[in-house]
Amino acid sequence: MRHGKNGVSGGYSPLSRDRDDPCAAVSDRCARDSLEPPGDLTFRLGAFSLVELLLVLVIIGLLAAIAAPRYANSAANQQAAAAAHRIVADLDLARAKARESRQAKTVVFNLARSEVTLLGVSHLDGAPSDYVTALADAPYEVTLVSADLGGDAEVTFDGYGVPDSGGTIVVQGGTVQKTVVLNEYTGRAEAQ
Repeated sequence: MRHGKNGVSGGYSPLSRDRDDPCAAVSDRCARDSLEPPGDLTFRLGAFSLVELLLVLVIIGLLAAIAAPRYANSAANQQAAAAAHRIVADLDLARAKARESRQAKTVVFNLARSEVTLLGVSHLDGAPSDYVTALADAPYEVTLVSADLGGDAEVTFDGYGVPDSGGTIVVQGGTVQKTVVLNEYTGRAEAQ
């Protein structure tokens, strides 16, 4: 075996340098050069410039301006649809209570207050008063535009659940209107 001048046998010594490695002789300089960009380029820190920040804010503003009217229209549509379905449910409840009790039940639409009152039907929470739905309050927040039920704003279901007249009820949320149609022969209501 051959011994080197360090006294270690074999071809490797921790003090010897690899002749094929170009950075072996100047390892400190190569390590430093590998971290620096070539030429006159300099690294920027991870911050945004004022122009970039303003550009992002303009883009967000444009997207918000496009989305806001669509959101408002969607919310108004949902509120009007929910109110129309609530009127259908109230008419169905009055009809069912009339059939159940074999007594006439009247539903009154108060346009000035945007309320639906089921006369002779107790409130579902057990209160002794008539059942009232305030459509102007949350969650509906709509107005009753019209209620044309045989020339007046009320309908009476007889003991068999047949209405004294049919007609339409219109609710409006924002710019969206929904119509409820009451069939004068079957007593069924449908939101359109």
